[in-house]
Amino acid sequence: MDATTLVTRTVVRCTVSAVHGDLTEQQVDAIVNAANSALAHGGGLAGAIVRRGGWVIQEESDRLAPVPVGGAATTGAGALPCRWVIHAVGPVWGEGDEELKLRSAVRSSLQEATRLAAASLGVPAISTGIFGYPKPAGTIAIVDELFSWLADHPRTTLRDVRLTAFDVETASLFAAAVTSWRGAAAGS
Repeated sequence: MDATTLVTRTVVRCTVSAVHGDLTEQQVDAIVNAANSALAHGGGLAGAIVRRGGWVIQEESDRLAPVPVGGAATTGAGALPCRWVIHAVGPVWGEGDEELKLRSAVRSSLQEATRLAAASLGVPAISTGIFGYPKPAGTIAIVDELFSWLADHPRTTLRDVRLTAFDVETASLFAAAVTSWRGAAAGS
């Protein structure tokens, strides 16, 4: 699938883009996987990552699990075109405190990417798939947390963050959230 950039915006020194495309094909330093606490990558995006990247990703994940909701852990990327997969555990809709947990998963992913000295990162709409988080609210929370975190961490190594979705609806929601964000760190 050819990726299409829908909108781009700069926050501090980082370019943030909303991309309609396949996260597993993004040529970035790391991608974020929308994972469960057991890091059992059977379906959804997690399953696609293992199918494309190889079983080695699941084997590494098995050694790291469990990861608490809101946390993140990193494995190698196997045959994917990136170096690392950051497995972010978002909330299941209905478990309570979903927005706080989603924001924590985003922060944990960004902290992991910075720890790895990654310059580029692909981020999905964590929890909005099989975990049932409503896509409009989820994409807004992810974008707001990303932009706020970048503003608070100007020394991060991140220079390119791609909010990537396989479906047009989610990619468009990411684009709208990027365009409409009005936080203190708003750049171009």
